[in-house]
Amino acid sequence: MAGEVQRPPRQSQWPLALTILVGLGGLVVLWFYNWRNGVLIFAGSVALAGLLRAALTDTAAGLLHVRGRMFDTTFLLLTAAAIAILGLIVPN
Repeated sequence: MAGEVQRPPRQSQWPLALTILVGLGGLVVLWFYNWRNGVLIFAGSVALAGLLRAALTDTAAGLLHVRGRMFDTTFLLLTAAAIAILGLIVPN
């Protein structure tokens, strides 16, 4: 109709919710069980965010979309690698 307002496409936030849930799981493991395993699970959640950002379109990625796809993917995967490496080399 002539008077209707165009709404932007609705973004799904399941990629962000999934990575936050995995990250929270890693923090629970870190806090209550084994810190090294928790850090590695947390690094896995950041890597998951990077892989989801690489695989999904800008609209489907929702709030994982910050900059361009290449920048977001590279930044998230390098951050995940840094967290995992530090989690592995820090002594008990």
